[in-house]
Amino acid sequence: MAPISNTTPPEGEKKPKKQSIKKVMGKKDEKGKKGPASFFSPGGSGFLMNLLTTIVIFLLLISAYSFITGMMKEKQEISLSQVAADVRAGSVKEIEVQGNDLDLTYTDDTHKKAMKEPGTGLSETLTTLGATPEQLSTVSIKIANESGVKFWAVTLLPILLPLILLGVLFIFLARQVKGAGMQAFTFGQSKAKMTDPSDAATRVTFADVAGAKEAKEELLEIVDFLKNPKKFLDIGARIPKGIMLMGAPGTGKTLLARAVAGEAGVPFFSISGSEFVEMFVGVGASRVRDLFQMAKRAAPAIIFVDEIDAVGRVRGSGVGGGNDEREQTLNQILVEMDGFEPTEKVIVMAATNRPDVLDPALMRPGRFDRRVTIDLPDRKDRLEILTVHSRKKPFGPDVNLEVVAERTPGFSGAELYSLMNEGAILAARENRTEIAQYDLIRSIEKVMLGPERRSHLMNKEEKRLTAYHEAGHALVGSVLQYADPVHKISIISRGRAGGYTLKLPFEDHKMQSRKEFLDDIAGTLGGFVAEEMIYGDITTGPSNDLAVVTALARDMVSRYGMSEVVGPVAFATDHSYRNETYSQEIAAKIDAEVTRIIEEGKERARQVLMDHRGALDAIAMKLVEVETLEREEFEKVLMANGITPKKKKEEEPVTAAV
Repeated sequence: MAPISNTTPPEGEKKPKKQSIKKVMGKKDEKGKKGPASFFSPGGSGFLMNLLTTIVIFLLLISAYSFITGMMKEKQEISLSQVAADVRAGSVKEIEVQGNDLDLTYTDDTHKKAMKEPGTGLSETLTTLGATPEQLSTVSIKIANESGVKFWAVTLLPILLPLILLGVLFIFLARQVKGAGMQAFTFGQSKAKMTDPSDAATRVTFADVAGAKEAKEELLEIVDFLKNPKKFLDIGARIPKGIMLMGAPGTGKTLLARAVAGEAGVPFFSISGSEFVEMFVGVGASRVRDLFQMAKRAAPAIIFVDEIDAVGRVRGSGVGGGNDEREQTLNQILVEMDGFEPTEKVIVMAATNRPDVLDPALMRPGRFDRRVTIDLPDRKDRLEILTVHSRKKPFGPDVNLEVVAERTPGFSGAELYSLMNEGAILAARENRTEIAQYDLIRSIEKVMLGPERRSHLMNKEEKRLTAYHEAGHALVGSVLQYADPVHKISIISRGRAGGYTLKLPFEDHKMQSRKEFLDDIAGTLGGFVAEEMIYGDITTGPSNDLAVVTALARDMVSRYGMSEVVGPVAFATDHSYRNETYSQEIAAKIDAEVTRIIEEGKERARQVLMDHRGALDAIAMKLVEVETLEREEFEKVLMANGITPKKKKEEEPVTAAV
C-alpha cells in the first residue's frame, strides 16, 4: 500500500484560503445577458439582423427610385407652340428627339421637355407653328438611339424597381419561413452525424481506450471483417449484423464504437435513439430508411445508435398500440437489419444501459446477435484510464496514480476523466503550474460527494455531535472483520452530507457475502448508535443511513435469498418490492426479517462502541480539533487505544507511468 501522507498541501504551497463567492465565481459572463434581439422571434439576434438589413436595402431602393424619377421630373415640360416661339427668338441651342419626346437645351444651358404628335416630323411641325427654315438651321437637332443604355434605364427602371423591392421582401420572408414552418419538409431526413475516418483530429483508436480488454478483443473481429471481408466470406462465415454494447453509464460504450470505426478506417454514422422520434407519425421510420441508405452508399461503414432503448423497448406498451410512432420506428429498424445482404459491409452498433427493457426481436440472432458487456473498470484498468487522461497534464513529483486508482473503486471511465479534470482546475485556481497529489485526492471526494461547504458553519454542539456520529461509523467499521477499511473521516460539510466517513475495500470484488452485508449494516448504523449513546436522543442526521440499511436488508431478504426464515427465493428482480408476485403473508415475513436484520446490526454496533468507548471519545475529540483525519492519523488513534488496524494482503506492486 502506497503511503497517503502526500494528501497534504505540497511543501512551499500555502493551503488555499477561504475565498469569497465573488472571487471564486469571477466576472459575470456577458454572453449570458439577454440582449434586445431575444425579444424578437423566430431566430433571436439573427432575425433582427436580417430584418434590419432588409429595411436598409428597401430604403436605399426607394431613395434611388425617387432620385431617378425626380431627375426625370426636374425638366419643365412646355408646349410645341412655345418651342416654336423659342426657336424664333433664337434661344434654343439643341433639340434631342427620343421617339415623341423632345429634350431642349437652351443657350443659357437650361433644359426643358416637350412632346410632339406621333407620326409627325419635328421640322414640319415647327414650320407650321411659325418657325422659318433659317431659324431652324441655327438649332442642332439630334435623333437619340432608342437602344442605348440610358434609354433602357429610363424606360425600365420605373417598372423594375418595384419588382426588385417585392423580390427582396419575398426572399426575406422565405428565409424566415424556412427556419420555422418549412422544416417540416425535411423531417424524414436522417439527423445522423458522419465522422470522416481520414480526419486525424476526430479519429479514435483502441490506443485511446484504456481498460475493457475483453470488449476490445470481441470488437477486433469486427475491425478485421471491415478490413478483410473476403477472408470471412470465403470460408462461409457471416459477420454479425449488429453488436449491442451494454454497460453502466460512463463506461465508454460510445468511445469503443468510435474506436472500431477508427481502427477499420470506415465512415462512422452516429445518432441518438431519441432523434428518430418526432410528434408526426412515420417520421422515425423515414429517418431510419434514410440512415441505412446513407450507410449503404458509403459502405463499408458503421451505424451507431446511442441509447437505443429510447426506440427499442418491448412493443405493445405504447399509448397508440400498433400505431405508436416509437413502435413504427422499431419495426423499420428490424426490417432494415433483416434486409442486409451477406455481402453488404454495413455493421450496426448500439449502446444501452437498460438491456432488460429491449424488445426480444431486436436481440435475436440475425439482428443484434452479439452482445458486448462493458463492466466498471477494476483497479488496474483504472490505473490505465488515469494514465491516458494524464496526458498533456503537468504533474508534480509527488503524484502517485496508483493511490488514486486504489481510492476510486466503482468509478466509471467518465468519472475518472472528471476526477483528473477537477484536479487540474483546483491547481489552476490556486495559480500553480503543476498538479499535486493533494489536488487529485481532493477531486476524488468532490466527484463522489460534491464540493466542500466551508461556509456552512456549525456551532460547537453540532460539531461535537457530528464528530461522534462519524467516529461511530469509523470505529465499528474498523473493528468488524468483514467491513471495508476506513480511509478518511471528516466533519466538513460536503454536498448534502454534514460529514462523511470514506470506507474503501483494499481490492475490487464483484460479489459480496452475507457476512459482508451484515458488517456493512452494523457499520452504517454506528453513527445512529453513537448519537443515542452519547446524547440519549436521536437527530435527523442518520436519516440517509437508515434508508441505506433498510434497502440493503430488504435486498438480502427478497432478492439474494439471505434469510433463513423466508428462504432462498427471489421475490423481486428490481427495487419494485411491492408487487403482485407474492402474498400478504410473505410480505409480512419480509418486513419482519428486514426489521430483525437491522435490529441485530444495531445491537452489534452498540456492543462494539461500548467495548471501545475510550477509542470512540478519542476519535471524536480529534475530529473536533482537526476536522479531518486521514488513514494514517486515524490508525494511530486506534493503536493508542489497543485496536489493531486492518492491513492489506501482500501483493506485487503496480507502478504507474506519469
